[in-house]
Amino acid sequence: MSGTSGSYNAVTWLLDRNVEEGRGAKLAFTDTVTELTYGELQRQTRRVANMLRRLGVRREERVAMIMLDTVDFPCVFLGAIRAGVVPVPLNTLLTAEQYAYILGDCRARVLFVSEALLPVVKDVVGRMPDLEHVVVAGKDAHGHKKLSDELARESDTFATAATHPDEPAFWLYSSGSTGMPKGVRHLHSNLAATAETYAKQVLGIRGDDVCLSAAKLFFAYGLGNALTFPMSVGASTVLHTERPTPAAMFALMNKYNPTIFYGVPTLFAAMLNDETLKDARAGNRLRICTSAGEALPESVGNAWKARFGVDILDGVGSTELLHIFLSNAPGDIKYGSSGRPVPGYKVRLVNEAGAEVADGEVGELLVDAPSAGEGYWNQRAKSRSTFEGHWTRTGDKYIRDADGRYTFCGRSDDMFKVSGIWVSPFEVESALITHPAVLEAAVVPEADPEGLLKPKAFVVLRAGAKTDDLHEALKEHVKQKIGPWKYPRWIDVVDSLPKTATGKIQRFKLRDGAS
Repeated sequence: MSGTSGSYNAVTWLLDRNVEEGRGAKLAFTDTVTELTYGELQRQTRRVANMLRRLGVRREERVAMIMLDTVDFPCVFLGAIRAGVVPVPLNTLLTAEQYAYILGDCRARVLFVSEALLPVVKDVVGRMPDLEHVVVAGKDAHGHKKLSDELARESDTFATAATHPDEPAFWLYSSGSTGMPKGVRHLHSNLAATAETYAKQVLGIRGDDVCLSAAKLFFAYGLGNALTFPMSVGASTVLHTERPTPAAMFALMNKYNPTIFYGVPTLFAAMLNDETLKDARAGNRLRICTSAGEALPESVGNAWKARFGVDILDGVGSTELLHIFLSNAPGDIKYGSSGRPVPGYKVRLVNEAGAEVADGEVGELLVDAPSAGEGYWNQRAKSRSTFEGHWTRTGDKYIRDADGRYTFCGRSDDMFKVSGIWVSPFEVESALITHPAVLEAAVVPEADPEGLLKPKAFVVLRAGAKTDDLHEALKEHVKQKIGPWKYPRWIDVVDSLPKTATGKIQRFKLRDGAS
């Protein structure tokens, strides 16, 4: 689709096609309170498009979304795209100052915000010079425009904007775990690119699937899981507004019987290790699970399969590339690895000089992706260093085996050498969590008295774990698992590990504290 002439609007393919093919009465989304069919969603997106036109928002201008995962989210997101307006979904867990930065950076004309999240930004909106309207989704708009009232005024007829496949359709801001977030500009053609590759050829999504994603819609991973992929085949999605705790996920599984569950490694581990939920079931229709965000430890994948009889397809994706580009696949799973390139994606591993490395050598992962963003907004230098022609630098270190499978070693800025040999924090962490006393682990470099880097571990213990001689036992455990030079020289027992909203361990915070 990308690079072709003529008009193409992502909503025509994602939504209108389903209605035209007879799925207008089929359930598209439920948020446990409200149900929305494909036909109702089509009408609501037309009302949103008309509302934006009435508010004076023009094609290519931005509207920000700080919205919980309710049926209002796809209405606003797809309605803006229908109008040729660019929606910018934002992480619902940011601070007021982070919102101020992003709202100013993207120059949003309208902010759509869930009522429960309004208090966080109430003191910010008045100092945004480009922000002209605040529209609140909820029962009380607190003096702002109320979404339901605004939509009730509008017609459900709208001529979809004749956008171009290479025209920006939406922006996603990167997690910003080491600084302020960066706005990634994604194109109208990018949504279909992820659906036609990963969803169709790896996940094998079907029209009769019911999808449940722990990752929220404002994440690239969650957007594909809960919106792009199910809508690409006319499937149904269960949305939830609360934090994805193990108890909440099991409750939703038993109520809605999803066929696909999209999770993250920390959640899968928590669901397996919560003693209060040791007899919990995952519904009776679950056929596949996926994992992304961080590499899935082999022990977690095997334990999940043993308990529920369902595989987890571990893969890796990014905001810049919109969804997963390396993945295990049904019938081709090796827990502990990220699998092989998704059909339609090409990958390379290169060293510091840019030369490709051989099998068994660590290199930085570069991806040639049909779903790559066109760059970062207002960050030319960073765009040039990340988006190199066809190739996108991921910042991930990987190793490829002789079978063509890729195994995650760590972020480029997390890797370090011990005795001249690269050490992967993830490898040491994966070894640590196979010890019966350890629930979670994070590993960072620490300088010894001679100034040489060695691994230092931070571990969260399981409830009731015995601490007698634990430090020496863990060191010996790692030596036996992965090699005598990789064991952690220092081990700190902590109550929790710092993480991003996506569940990724923020090792830089531990490094700063350790140095």
